Amino acid sequence: MTLYSPRTRRRRLGVATAAAGLLAALLAAGPVSATPDPGDKSSAPKSVSKSTEAEVEKAISAGDIPGQDEIVHSDNIQHVTNIPKDALPGTNSDLAFQGKYAFAGNYDGFRVFDISDPKAPKTVAQVLCPGSQNDVSVSGNLLFLSTDSSRSDDSCASTTQPATEKSSWEGMKVFDISDKKNPKYVSAVETACGSHTHTLVPEKKNVYVYVSSYSPSATFPDCKPPHDGISVIKVPRNAPQKAAVVNFPVLFPGDGEDGGGNPGAPTNPGVSKTTGCHDITVLPSKDLAAGACMGDGILFSIADPENPKVIDQVQDNVNFAFWHSATFNQKANKVVFTDELGGGGAATCNEAIGPDRGADGIYDITGKGDKRKLVFKSYFKIPRHQADTENCVAHNGSLIPVKGKDLMVQAWYQGGVSVWDFTDSAKPKEIGYFERGPLTTDKMTTGGSWSAYYYNGYIYSNDIAKGFDVLKVSDARTDPAKKIRLGELNVQTQPDYFG
Repeated sequence: MTLYSPRTRRRRLGVATAAAGLLAALLAAGPVSATPDPGDKSSAPKSVSKSTEAEVEKAISAGDIPGQDEIVHSDNIQHVTNIPKDALPGTNSDLAFQGKYAFAGNYDGFRVFDISDPKAPKTVAQVLCPGSQNDVSVSGNLLFLSTDSSRSDDSCASTTQPATEKSSWEGMKVFDISDKKNPKYVSAVETACGSHTHTLVPEKKNVYVYVSSYSPSATFPDCKPPHDGISVIKVPRNAPQKAAVVNFPVLFPGDGEDGGGNPGAPTNPGVSKTTGCHDITVLPSKDLAAGACMGDGILFSIADPENPKVIDQVQDNVNFAFWHSATFNQKANKVVFTDELGGGGAATCNEAIGPDRGADGIYDITGKGDKRKLVFKSYFKIPRHQADTENCVAHNGSLIPVKGKDLMVQAWYQGGVSVWDFTDSAKPKEIGYFERGPLTTDKMTTGGSWSAYYYNGYIYSNDIAKGFDVLKVSDARTDPAKKIRLGELNVQTQPDYFG
């Protein structure tokens, strides 16, 4: 039986001893793996010590954390419905929206939902096309899908193949979604080091795609160091089969194999070496973009979309292990960067890790034009401790459009979904949440909300293990957002809500 509870947990989880070992490992090694988000398949559950298991069970019994799979939420959040995974059993990933449809990425392909009735979403199509991460975006009649695992070819029937093989393929796939019930695969573009994520810069005749990828190796024929830029693909709307890479702008110029990004360890212990970008968010109305690039955060101009130009570059070698994603506020005078400490597969939302690691970093944007600077103001992390069997860290989120306020909804893997306010850059605060108790109490099992986005009055969350969740927030602070209606939303291509 599903349990609903508005009560706020005390979150006194006593896991400091167990987590101390994890913290030491994270500080020494940086991200848990070379590819921070879960790999080609969901990570196999890893057993925890008997003492950790006992601590988790004790915390559940004491009411400090929810019970296994128990649903809890704040008074202002309603869990509307859940649609379990169906024909695509892989890891659920990112989300995109168009009209009455939601597009949900999955490591086995993507699923199309009719969300005209958010209380009862209906599956319109499920497309089998394996290849992590299957990050998904839509623009007009086109759907874009990232492949960041080495495949035998560019087809949807491909199999895994070592990246050391020259014939291996990874990159971007393009589908025609003019018929939502029958998406058609129309073209593919191979990109250096694949496509971990991608970001659309849409224009009338063309769609530019910024492809983020990283972790090169001298043994990879198509992904050799230095890999200190992004691939720019130009896709003609009327001839998507002609999609092609038109540039590879170097964002971190420098000499030698390492380029000019963060050198990582041993210079900066516990920080990722910058060998590309993880994710980019563009604000087309302002010709502006923010890049989360492993060991660096950057601000750059996209006035010429084929030739983006870096304006400012920042690092945080104390508390940020892996710059993962970025979100502008509506006025474009702030950026929220996320730190994916532990690569999305570790328990970092506990007392031992603390409030400043695996968190969001809020930066004000000062100055004008090419003299703009990113100025750090504060960190935000969910205030609810999680069990040491729950992967939890800052992940994908979006603005909740309320004029004059900076409100955001964000996924935290098994930390659930958080609604928070960063109107005061120096004093961010959580104003609502939804979460499930741990998937397991005797193993570290990867799960939880990958992406949580606000779209046309509801919050939609793609849970890695549990499926597609619909939430509704009812709060005087967020209610004005219900008036905002969009025809399309790719969160990494931020709209001008009030322009």
